[in-house]
Amino acid sequence: MVNAPLHIITLVKWVPDAQLERRYNAEGRIDRSEGVLSELDEYPLEAALQIKEAAPDREIRVTALTMGPAGASTAAKKALQIGADDAYQLTDDDLIGADIWATSVALKAAVETVTGAAEFDSGEPEYLVLTGMASEEGESGALPAQLAERLGAHVVTYATGLDFEAERLVVTRSGGTESQRVAVTMPAVVSVTDQVNDPRYPNFKAIMAAKKKPLTRFTLADVGLQREHVEPKVRVVTTQARPPRTAGEIITDEGDAGVKIVEFLAKERLL
Repeated sequence: MVNAPLHIITLVKWVPDAQLERRYNAEGRIDRSEGVLSELDEYPLEAALQIKEAAPDREIRVTALTMGPAGASTAAKKALQIGADDAYQLTDDDLIGADIWATSVALKAAVETVTGAAEFDSGEPEYLVLTGMASEEGESGALPAQLAERLGAHVVTYATGLDFEAERLVVTRSGGTESQRVAVTMPAVVSVTDQVNDPRYPNFKAIMAAKKKPLTRFTLADVGLQREHVEPKVRVVTTQARPPRTAGEIITDEGDAGVKIVEFLAKERLL
């Protein structure tokens, strides 16, 4: 519907800070006691804000949605500072250790809850879910397709450009040797790459304004799910720290360095 209200839900994730050493707990899971908003999730958030700014006559709301433990509220708050209108955090002990399958189940229910609770002044809204190209710690990139399947929504992945034209969203997808332009109608789930834009940094005014924006926390029960609905299909059996790097082989040039390098490369099967 032309100029129908649009609800853009941007998935944001709280991930371990890449600048810190990655640690694992006794259960073999990544220690998430310290984390930050995933950098890859700043791109879909920026894309959502640009869509809103490009259509001042259309009622558009940008919502940040995160799933994770108590500390994950940091990601939601950062999204509010960057410019999201409101934020939601799905947090529940039964989600600890959730794999992609369980995560897509939980987020499907969360998206439906968020869209169902939203009220717009100018009618029934369409909705668009934007995600990053992958999570920084898992890097599977499989969640957008799984989520779209559960929502019964269209899906486009690895977008490098987004433009609304009349009743459809035109998405540019760039590969190594070709570029595609595809059109999709709402509802849709679209993942974007780090080539889609340059995310903005929150200024002091935006940081202060974020304190007045709503952040709603809910549990599995609040979205109509129970523990058995999110039992993971994949479980971590063991983890092992990567061994420290060993010193490389040093070749001293005594007139035969070229031969030694070739012999080394041949031994490593690099020739």
